[in-house]
Order: sequence, then structure tokens, then C-alpha cells
Amino acid sequence: MRITSFRKLFLLTALLACGSMANAQLPNEKFGKPSNLEWEYIGWGQAIHADAIILCKMMNVTYQLSDQVFNNNRSDTDFTSGNIDDFGKNQIDMENIVVKYEFKLRTKILKPDGAKHANIDITYYNGDQYKAVNNDELTDLKIKVFTKNEKGKVVKKSIDTGGFVKERVDDNYTVLHVTVPDVQVGSIIEYQYNITSTRPAFIYDWVFQECIPTVHTKCDIDIPAFLQFNMNVPINKLVKSGVEVGRLAYDANRSDLKRGKSCPTNHYKIVGEYILPEGETIANFTSRIKSPDCTAPAYLPEGSTHLKIK
Repeated sequence: MRITSFRKLFLLTALLACGSMANAQLPNEKFGKPSNLEWEYIGWGQAIHADAIILCKMMNVTYQLSDQVFNNNRSDTDFTSGNIDDFGKNQIDMENIVVKYEFKLRTKILKPDGAKHANIDITYYNGDQYKAVNNDELTDLKIKVFTKNEKGKVVKKSIDTGGFVKERVDDNYTVLHVTVPDVQVGSIIEYQYNITSTRPAFIYDWVFQECIPTVHTKCDIDIPAFLQFNMNVPINKLVKSGVEVGRLAYDANRSDLKRGKSCPTNHYKIVGEYILPEGETIANFTSRIKSPDCTAPAYLPEGSTHLKIK
């Protein structure tokens, strides 16, 4: 009897140790091949009762500055406080600044009902034909489904992205409904896509708390210092944030630039870990320029089976 109790205690301790080790070794930010740990991982705490789980979700935002961003061909009287960078004499041409977004998401299906969470909705700025010059471009959408067969071998399948449905939700935004077929319990689905925007005064919001548990979610944004945003960073013990001064190089073949070939940036890193869909509220990360140039994305109807990616 004592031996049985000891074995139970040993087994429980071992399981707890394995769980702690798993949490310590996650997340895996490298996409393209799920780790051995992710194949075995089923969650933590109340998350083990979920139908599906987000293993990793990331947004990386960088600004691309060309040699047309800074214009020195105007007189000093043309400059105002709103369009002079910290070089002193360079006027900022907002129309020649491009914002590059990289999105990545890895989801694991834990129960049969969790197959619906293999679907996502991607909301992006896409106005009518009269606003086409400022529309954001959604590109490089790649979806892979990883499943283990009866012999334990990992089978990878790439999903054809040509047949997904687009829906306009208002005058400014379009939703791409992504539906992934042939998903089963244990499958791991990876999404990657990019958005290119010519609207430097706008940054997409980032949702930390989804409708299913999230192991790791990260938002990394490097903003030129001449763009001043009001940043609403979540204040929560599950979300850690920081900002540091960085440098951003720009393509410049011109000799008339006042100084250097880079500008200072505000580099934000915001990370959330082990977030449950209910309980302590996790605010979204939002950022707004002092003079916004468009409305916020419209929300999708309640009851959607798709994850909402904005």
C-alpha cells in the first residue's frame, strides 16, 4: 500500500515537473516545423479543457523609408513643427513611407470540436475603388497543416489559398475568410502572411486574449521617432512590455540629406504568455497617431467560428 502511494506521488511529481519543463521551454517562435514539445503539449491549468490552443502568435512591424521621404527642396518658411524630423531641416513626405507587417500564427487542435478554430478571419484596410491608392496589400499568405499518421510520422500539407472568400464589412475594411479543411485532433496549423501599407500614421491593433487559450503572443514594433503615437499598452501581470531607442536605416542615394542615413526609432516589444480566454481581462494593444487618418476596423458579428486577426 505504501509502495502504491509512493508510486502515485512519484508519478504526480514527475507530471508536474514535465509540465513545468514544458512551460519553461515554450514558446517556439521558429515557424515551418513544430517542435517535439509542441506535439506533446496539451496546455496548462484550465487550458487543458480547451478544444484548441494557440501555441504562438506574432506581429512584427517595421517602417521602410526611401530616399524620397525627406525633402530639402523647400524654403525654411515651408516647415512646420508637424513635418520636421529631428535632423532639423528635413521635411517628411508621408506619402513615401511604407509600413511592413509580418503576421504568424500557430494553432493546435486538441478535441474534435476544436477543428473550427483552424479557421481565421484576416481584417485589413481595403477601401472602395476611389481609395485604391491608399489600400493595404495582403500578400504571401501561406498555410500549412501538420498531422501525425498512425506510424507517428509527421505529414505536412500546404493549403491552396486561392479560393478563400473576401467580404467587405464597411467602407474601409475587408475580411478574408480562411477555412482550412481536413483538420483532425492533434493537428498543428501554421499561418503566415504579410501586409504592406502606405499609411504610416496607422498601426493595426493587436489582440492578446483570444477565444481559446494562448501560450505566447508577441507584438514587435519599430517606429521612426518623427511619428508620435499614443500607445495604449496593456497593464497586466500576464503581459510584459518595454520600449527602447533604436535606429532605422533608409535607402538614400541622395547627397543633399542633412545628416546620416538612418533615423532614431521607438522600438516597442510587448509579450503576453499563458493567457486564458476568460478570467482576468487582457486589454488589446492599440496605437493612435495624434491626427488619425481613418476609422478603426469594424468588428465581425458575434458567434463567428473564426479567430479574429486584425
